[in-house]
Amino acid sequence: MTVPAERRSQPATAADKLPGEEGCASRVELERQMRRIRRIGRQLFGGAECVVSFRDGCCEFPFSDIRKNAAEAFCASLPPLEGAMAVPDLRIDAILRGHPAVMGAPGIRFYAAHPLRNHEGAVIGSVSLVDYVPHAFGEEARVLLADLAVLVERELQLQSMNALQIALEKKNKSLRRRSLIDPLLKIWNRGAIMRILGIEADRCDKQGVPLSLVVVDLDFFKKINDTYGHPAGDVVLVNIAARLRSCMRPQEALGRYGGEEFLAVLPGACHETALAVAERMRQTVAAQPEMLNGVALNLSISAGIASTVQFPTATTDELISRADAALYMAKDAGRNRVIRAMPGHA
Repeated sequence: MTVPAERRSQPATAADKLPGEEGCASRVELERQMRRIRRIGRQLFGGAECVVSFRDGCCEFPFSDIRKNAAEAFCASLPPLEGAMAVPDLRIDAILRGHPAVMGAPGIRFYAAHPLRNHEGAVIGSVSLVDYVPHAFGEEARVLLADLAVLVERELQLQSMNALQIALEKKNKSLRRRSLIDPLLKIWNRGAIMRILGIEADRCDKQGVPLSLVVVDLDFFKKINDTYGHPAGDVVLVNIAARLRSCMRPQEALGRYGGEEFLAVLPGACHETALAVAERMRQTVAAQPEMLNGVALNLSISAGIASTVQFPTATTDELISRADAALYMAKDAGRNRVIRAMPGHA
């Protein structure tokens, strides 16, 4: 393409930052690629303004100076493009010579465009060239503009595939997490807490730090279900789970081990620390009655503790058995108490 000697010089300026760039990485990358394509277009076509626009208006890439804004506004004002076109001199074109941007400021004289299509072949926008002096636009220039349009289309397809992949990954992550969470209590389910226990046991063993477990059971839960119904029992369990979790550190895990039974995994906690956590749980549950159908219901828990400090060679299953045995000792002793598993306990 020949560049007329009288072409008006226009300094290149960076495009304005668009709203939403901070919140959408794929959009930021798409805009970055569109800026590169515009720069390529300017170089290929002698500095003519290169405008990438889309029919739905969701992917506009505005310019920062008046001339460039005018170029984009001019492209947006034209009828939807179905095929490639080039008008070497707009002032002698039968249709566009009356356009305000041609007759007056900024005095646009040249326009060429090639449609952008999606994977189904539908026109979704265009790559356009705008200049303020007439241009000859031969076959070689038409081929180059078509190639530029292909670059844009491929970039759009790539970004669409990336966005789809990200969405699928997020959905899969959400599904995986949902498969590990108890749907009622919103804490780890049995499978998840057992997996966490295995991971933490290996880690604590390698680091030479203790691991403690607390098995918790809600006292007289069957009576609550029988008296107030299972929906009321579910409400109680939800609130109990929240109270128990509030007594734990972020690095500790709480899971539903059975119906009204919970398992707390305390990595790095010695027997005394685990006892303090379990006692805090017991006091938190007992401190505030649960309101059911207008009745204040006093609740309590029993808990059993087992630690690798007392049982250094125990497997995770053996630790659970020790903690479970201590739990039943607490129940046999009258409930609403915490008992530590010690060597020599039956």
